[in-house]
Amino acid sequence: MKQLTTQPFAKDFVFLEGPRWHDGKLWVSDMFGLTVYTLTAAGQRQEFAKFPNRPSGINFLPDGSVVIVSMADRKLMKVKNGELSLYADLSGVLKYDINDCVCAPNGNIYVGTFGYDVFAHETPQPATLTLVKPDGTVKTVADQVHFPNGAVVANNGKTLVVAETFVGKLTAFDIQADGSLTNRRTFADLAPYTPDGICLDAEGAIWVAAFEQGEFLRVREGGEITHKIVTGGRRAVACNLGGADGKTLYCLIYDGNLEDIPKGARNALIETAQVEVAAAGSP
Repeated sequence: MKQLTTQPFAKDFVFLEGPRWHDGKLWVSDMFGLTVYTLTAAGQRQEFAKFPNRPSGINFLPDGSVVIVSMADRKLMKVKNGELSLYADLSGVLKYDINDCVCAPNGNIYVGTFGYDVFAHETPQPATLTLVKPDGTVKTVADQVHFPNGAVVANNGKTLVVAETFVGKLTAFDIQADGSLTNRRTFADLAPYTPDGICLDAEGAIWVAAFEQGEFLRVREGGEITHKIVTGGRRAVACNLGGADGKTLYCLIYDGNLEDIPKGARNALIETAQVEVAAAGSP
């Protein structure tokens, strides 16, 4: 196993999620800062849109539209010129906050949900994955998923892999022509690691942010860990590959007490590591 180190990139955020590399920029959701930002490769940030109900996963549709998760009201919102409009309302089918997501090459979006009230410290319950198609169809495509979190689409749009955070594994599905999911299986059993955000590289390996352990891991199918980044007692929240050659790993880190997040304490930051295998473009 190879251990990598990181360099500072940007700081002064509340709690970051949903990193994406698109159009030569890093896009991130400051979930409790209620803002989506873009950052240049030099770290210059710009506000993209305000999200009063907490932003999370970010999607870029084939037609160029930007669609972003609005967590607390359980909606997907289209953003244009900083203005939000409804893309899909999931509040009728999902009771609890929605979270991260991934967009397939055909514009299908797969959305995870908490499945219980995390902030009220309810007993964990299994949740679902919801498919949102470009024609407006909303459909449950998987159940009994334990805190579905980061997700990627691999194998030219034929495979979905999702992190099940609190059971410590990455779970894969085959994607059918209608967007439904079949052939559920374990991509990697990572317990006791708690996988949060994930991203795919060009060799089919997945970079995983292990939230509670404060480590970023590169994992092959079957569970082999080839690379590790240790954050030194901080939380590893999410990651994505980008940069000019796709070989910069952007690591979203939280350095503080979790109880301070709703208070707006600005303890979130981004660090970078240089890797050997480039991005595969998902999420």
